[in-house]
Amino acid sequence: MAKRLTLYILIAMIGGIATGLILNRVLPDATAIEAAAGYLSIVTDLFLRLIKMIIAPLVFGTLVAGIAHMGDTSALGRIGFRTIAWFICASLVSLTLGLILVNLFQPGTGLALPLPPVTADAGVAKTAFTLKDFVTHLVPKSIFEAMATNEILQIVVFSVFTGVAITAIGEKAAPIVRGVEALVAVMLQITDYVMRFAPLAVFAAVTSAIAKEGAGILVTFGYFMGGFYVGLICLWSLMMLAAFLIVGKRATLLARYIREPLLLAFSTASSEAAFPRTLEALDRFGVPRRIASFVLPLGYSFNLDGTMMYCTFATMFIAQAYGIPLTIGQQVTMLLLLMVTSKGVAGVPRASLVVIASTLSFFKIPEAGLLLILAVDHFLDMGRSATNVVGNAVASVVVARWEGALEVMEPAEIEPPHAPSGTAHGGKRGLEIDPAERQ
Repeated sequence: MAKRLTLYILIAMIGGIATGLILNRVLPDATAIEAAAGYLSIVTDLFLRLIKMIIAPLVFGTLVAGIAHMGDTSALGRIGFRTIAWFICASLVSLTLGLILVNLFQPGTGLALPLPPVTADAGVAKTAFTLKDFVTHLVPKSIFEAMATNEILQIVVFSVFTGVAITAIGEKAAPIVRGVEALVAVMLQITDYVMRFAPLAVFAAVTSAIAKEGAGILVTFGYFMGGFYVGLICLWSLMMLAAFLIVGKRATLLARYIREPLLLAFSTASSEAAFPRTLEALDRFGVPRRIASFVLPLGYSFNLDGTMMYCTFATMFIAQAYGIPLTIGQQVTMLLLLMVTSKGVAGVPRASLVVIASTLSFFKIPEAGLLLILAVDHFLDMGRSATNVVGNAVASVVVARWEGALEVMEPAEIEPPHAPSGTAHGGKRGLEIDPAERQ
């Protein structure tokens, strides 16, 4: 199933590009194109809604079950410390790499755009980072509200409290643990059903984007986009190199396990769409569920490597386009500022644009410069989303290795020919959780 789905998604992407170009040429005007894109977006929106429908109960169930099987809170604290330490290092690497490459390629130099009026606005609402708002936002007013709005970080906080409480009361909570494990199994089975619609959603998303923007936009911003994707490839290489240094040759196997969620995130421009499949891939790779279910949700709030690289790259591109020089000191300040503010917008729609808008105003760069990148933001978001999947998968594997809990698994390709995705290895990897295996 996994191999076939990957092939179908690739076919859908190619078909979407071709269909989008045809619609862009055939439809008479922008209004007709916008209408066609609107109809296509119905398919994509439905698919993403189906994915979001799964995420809250899946995060809650896997995290609670994982913490319950850790056995003690000291293990939770140790895993949490190692996870955050890795995230901070990965964030610094991605931000720094983006800053180095944008200075090397100089994609905005030569555009020589006139400075817009001071009152010009890009229409992106800025969210100022305050420590008070960030800290208070961590704790949900209601777990039902957090789940209804898919506030991953708030769900993580509640799940940690629940898991620790279950550990504290011991045997009395055994029925709850069994219920939570059953919930996870059901959610992953629902995921298997939902993923069958992925190629249709990919086709609709790609067709809509190409139809609206056309091939011309890719040529106009080709150098900027090319430089950014070179940066992402470099970042992928660094992350896989780190995985190779820590887990050895198994890092190449990891790349094969995550190819489907990576491709799904790229084609839909949504990291969330790949969350359930990434969890299953790590489970089959040998990362204990108790670790993967803790690291992945945190990663979706704190370890968006592709997004952070984009923030430095796009901010410097806009400054270069307007001919505004930034000193080394200012660029280092920008790096540190982005390191903090990027952690404070978890759950904000189009979070990278919000962070960039705030950074531009801090350095007196015209905020209207965001209009330069809005046209190609979707195509860049595809790369950002895929990079976030790679970064969080590597983080989970590294933390599992540091914990000495990385299991030796058989190759991913050995799978019963008619087994549903996630039921390989005798049916225990992916859909069923054997508590004895997860200690």
